[in-house]
Amino acid sequence: MSEQGAVPLIVMTRSQDHVEAINSTLRNAGHPVHCTWLPDARDLSDAITQLNPELLIAFIDELGIDVSSLAKIKQQSAPEMPVVIVREQVDEAVIADAMRSGAQDVVTLANRSRLQSVVSRELRAYRLERALSSTLSSAREYREQLQRFLEGSADAITHVQEGIIVDANRAWLELFGYSGEDALTGTPLMDLFEPETHPALKGALVACLQGKWTDHALKVQALLSDGSSVPLTLTLARANYENEPATRVSIPAHNKSADHDLELQLAQAVKNDASTGFLQQRYLVTAIEDRCANAMKGGVRQFALIKPDRFSEIQSAIGVLASEDFMGQLAEAVRMQLTANDLCGRFGGNGFLILLERGTARDVETWAENVVARIRDHNFSFDEKNLAVTVTVGLGLLPASNPDIGAAIADAVNATRRGRELGGNQMYAVDKSDTDTRVQAYDKIWVKHIKSALMENRFRLVQQPIASLLGEDKGMFDVLVRMLDEQGGEVLPAEFIRAAERNDLMKNIDRWVIGASMSFAANRKASCIFVRLSKDTILDKSVVGWLETQLRSLKIEPKRLCFQVTEEIATQYVRQTTDLSESLRKLGFRFALEHFGTGRDPLKLLGGIAMNFIKVDGSLMQGLSTNQLQQQRVKGLVEAAKKKGVETVAERVEDANTMAVLWQLGVEFIQGYFVNAPEDVTMSGDR
Repeated sequence: MSEQGAVPLIVMTRSQDHVEAINSTLRNAGHPVHCTWLPDARDLSDAITQLNPELLIAFIDELGIDVSSLAKIKQQSAPEMPVVIVREQVDEAVIADAMRSGAQDVVTLANRSRLQSVVSRELRAYRLERALSSTLSSAREYREQLQRFLEGSADAITHVQEGIIVDANRAWLELFGYSGEDALTGTPLMDLFEPETHPALKGALVACLQGKWTDHALKVQALLSDGSSVPLTLTLARANYENEPATRVSIPAHNKSADHDLELQLAQAVKNDASTGFLQQRYLVTAIEDRCANAMKGGVRQFALIKPDRFSEIQSAIGVLASEDFMGQLAEAVRMQLTANDLCGRFGGNGFLILLERGTARDVETWAENVVARIRDHNFSFDEKNLAVTVTVGLGLLPASNPDIGAAIADAVNATRRGRELGGNQMYAVDKSDTDTRVQAYDKIWVKHIKSALMENRFRLVQQPIASLLGEDKGMFDVLVRMLDEQGGEVLPAEFIRAAERNDLMKNIDRWVIGASMSFAANRKASCIFVRLSKDTILDKSVVGWLETQLRSLKIEPKRLCFQVTEEIATQYVRQTTDLSESLRKLGFRFALEHFGTGRDPLKLLGGIAMNFIKVDGSLMQGLSTNQLQQQRVKGLVEAAKKKGVETVAERVEDANTMAVLWQLGVEFIQGYFVNAPEDVTMSGDR
C-alpha cells in the first residue's frame, strides 16, 4: 500500500532484496519513498502509466535489456522522469555511456552514500523542472483567460457611497467572480479586500471624497468569490451617483502594454527559483551588480540576509522533500514586506538575500524588525500540521563611497550567523566601526576638503517639497546640503558630515546653510523653509545674536524659516534646546523636532519644548500601511501633537498606500520621494 505523501518510484530488478536495500537506503536519507518492484521490463510502460513515478531505478545487469531500450520506453510514457542505473562495477566510462543512452547516472550498492546523493539530486531536479513547466503553463493559460475577458469588457468599475457598493459594472463582477447585476449592491467595499489592505483603502476613500487624491495608484490584495487572493492596483476618483457624492473605484482594462509586460514576466520566469519565485543566486548577483553600477542620489543601500532558525528541526518535522514547500511559504511571507524596488533572490540554499534602498540605516533596521515579527506571527501549514517558525535577518551596509558588494554581503552573512548564535528570532547588524587610527586618517582627508569647500563656496542646497494633506500646497520645503568636489561632482552628506562633526566644523556648515536659506527665502515666495541645526549650533550661545544680525541685513519675514533639531539631540540637551527654541520663537522664527517618535519619551519633549511642528520619523513609515501596531503608535503621536497645537509632518513617505493611511491618521503634511526627490529642484548657494 502507498503511504500518504510518499515518493513513488519503480525499482526494476529480479531480486526483492535489491528493492529492500533501495527502500532502506533512501529512507535513511530522509526520503519517504514507496518502492514498486518490477521484475519484468515488459511491464514498464503499463507501470509508468498507472503509478506516475518520480524516479526509475534499474538493475540493468540482470534484466536482459540495454539502457537505450529502457530509455526509449521511458521516453514514450514519461519523458521527464529521471532514470538511475545500478551496476556491479562503476567507472567514468560506464557512467558516460549510460548518460549518452538516456540515463541520468549510474550507481552501485557498494557506495550507499553516493546513491543517496544522486537520488536526492534527481528528485529535486525533477520537481523543479515540473514546477517550472507548471508555472509557465499556468502563466500562459492565465494570460489567455485574462485576455479573453479584458478584450470583451471595459474598465472594471464600482461606485461607493459611505463605504457601500451602490453599483458595479459587469467587468467588476466578472473580475471578482460574481454573477447577477445586483450581486454586490449593498455590500461593504472592504469585504472584497484583505483586512491588512483596509487602512490604506479607507484613507484613500476619505481623501478622494475631499478632492485630495490625484491619480495615485493604490495597491491592494483582493478577495475573489472563490476565496483566493490576488494583487490589484486601483484608481479612485470623486464622482456623483444618482445626484449624491460617491467614489468611483476602477481597475483599468486591457491595454497594449499588458501583453508586453506579461511577455517580459514569462521571459523572466527561467531566471527565478521554482519554489520561491525569487531570482536564482547567479541572476540575483548580476542584477545587484547592475543596480550598484549607478550611485544613489540619497539614502542608503544595505543587504539583508534572511534565514530560518533551526532549519534542520523544520526538516525533521515536515520531511526533507516538504522543506521546499516551506521555502515557498516563507518566500510569500517575505514578499509581502518588499517594495517594487527591492532585489530579492534565493541565496545559499535556505536563505533569501535582498538589496534594500531606504532613507536611513534606521529605516532598514525597522524593516528587518518588521520581517522578524511577521514571520514569528505567521502560520505555516503542511497537510494537517501547523508550524511555528522564526528567522534571523542579518544586515550588511554597502558604503556610498568605494562600495564593495562582496564585503557587504559577507557582513550580512556574518550578521545572520551571529544573530542565530544568540538565539535567532532577531535582526542583527555587525558593528564595523573603524579603529581610531583609521578614523584619524579618514578625518585628515575630509577636514581638508570641507575647509576648502567652505572657503571656495563649494556648497549648495537642494530643496525637498513638503506636501499638504489638508488643502492647497503651502510652499513648504526642507533644505539639505550638498558639497561639490574640485571637479564639480556632488558629495552627499553621508560622506563628510561625520568627519565634520568630529572636528568642530558643523557650526561653520550650519551657518552657511542658514545664510543660504535666508537668501532663498528673501528671493522666493516659500511660506516655510525647514533648516536643520547640529548639536554644535544648539550649544553655540552666539548663534542667536548672529541670527539677529542676519535678519537686519536681509529683511526677511522670520516666520518663513523653521529651525529643526533631531529628537536625539533634544533628548541629550533638553535645557539648551528649550532655551534656543524660546529665543528663536521670540525672534519670529518657527521651531520643529525631526526624526520624532522613536526616542525614550517623545511625549515629554512635546510637552516641555515650545515648537510649531513635529516631523514623525521615517522609520515609522516602513510597513505602516499593513502594520496596525505602528499605525496606533503614529496615531498617538498625532493626537498628542494636536492637543498642543503642533502640526505634524511625516518623513520619508515613499508610496501611495502609506500616504492614504496617514490621511486616515490625521497627519497634516508629508515629505519624501513619493512627493518629490530632493535632487529634482536645486537652488543656488550664492549669497
